[in-house]
Amino acid sequence: MRKWIAFPRREGLASRQAHCDLPAGTYEREFGKEGFFGPVTQLYHRHPPTGWSEWEGPLRPRAFDLVKLNHVAASPWEATEVLHNAHVKLRFWRGAGRMDHLVRNGDGDEIVFFHEGEGDLFCDFGRMTFREGDYVMLPRGTMWRIEARGPFTALLIEATNDSYVLPEKGIVGAQAVYDPGVLETPVMDEAFRAQQTEEPWRVAIKRSGAVSTVTFPYNPLDTVGWQGDLVPVKLNWRDIRPVMSHRFHIPPSAHTTFLAARFVVCTFVPRPLESDPGALKVPFYHSNNDFDEVIFYHRGEFFSRDNIHPGMVTLHPCGFPHGPHPKAFAAGARAAKKETDEVAVMIDARDALAIGKLPEGVEWTGYVESWKPRREAAE
Repeated sequence: MRKWIAFPRREGLASRQAHCDLPAGTYEREFGKEGFFGPVTQLYHRHPPTGWSEWEGPLRPRAFDLVKLNHVAASPWEATEVLHNAHVKLRFWRGAGRMDHLVRNGDGDEIVFFHEGEGDLFCDFGRMTFREGDYVMLPRGTMWRIEARGPFTALLIEATNDSYVLPEKGIVGAQAVYDPGVLETPVMDEAFRAQQTEEPWRVAIKRSGAVSTVTFPYNPLDTVGWQGDLVPVKLNWRDIRPVMSHRFHIPPSAHTTFLAARFVVCTFVPRPLESDPGALKVPFYHSNNDFDEVIFYHRGEFFSRDNIHPGMVTLHPCGFPHGPHPKAFAAGARAAKKETDEVAVMIDARDALAIGKLPEGVEWTGYVESWKPRREAAE
């Protein structure tokens, strides 16, 4: 445990409680360490912390429309790499249906978040059905393949040289956010046994980014049983019940779904908005000084952003303050909405993320301008 330099002080005009009853005419910015898990100070500004008029250089908010990625890949190892660093890789996979080979990731645990489609996932441990909104966590070394009932898209989140664990839930208890009892594991049913043929099968194994292919004269998914606690698990966003407060805007850390050593995976799901008159009703402006923030928009309307639709990804590198767009901030101040309908996956990465080689037109280059008032942004 770190011993932080901790001696809370107050100076000048400040709110008595973070995110509530802001001094008139001020904008609150959270200045924090360790994402939203560490020490923090709330700063109160006369102008929105995102009120820039010009931006030069590579450190800027980015947005990418993955719907425009039309490449259909037969294998997840051929999926388009969107963002990456030494500890996490995000790829967007557009598949056509049934895979004709098996894959195995030797580089780290893999999360497959299914954005569209439905079908079956076969692996060493049996069969799992999947549908849109499912997370499937596959431990490193698992052999698997997909038989989808039509086209599908998925966000792949690799914990490179690492493992996924469940978050600590502290005083709210082990059943908060999602009860571990809702996690589903593969079953060895008749459909699984029926695919255990004596026909040749290929296994494409990824290790250090290179793919090796091993051919068997039979289907190596020939397991007849298993027992233990290292196994793929499935979780749908509909089984997540977020921590909420009608008087206080809960930070993203409360929505953590999976943890790795150098990044976290969080899930935003529909919830009532704060109803207390003095509480902020949109995400607060913040300086996340240790993490790059990524959000993949799965469905609904993301209430703190304009012109964002399902299938898009945003990247907010650490090093500058960010927060809601002006229109969303104003709507929050008016309490125009009573609840959210958004579903989104957030990845907070401790190490700087690089952008993959994306086709022309996938990036929305004007995203950095979207914090300007509408009239100024249009000029």
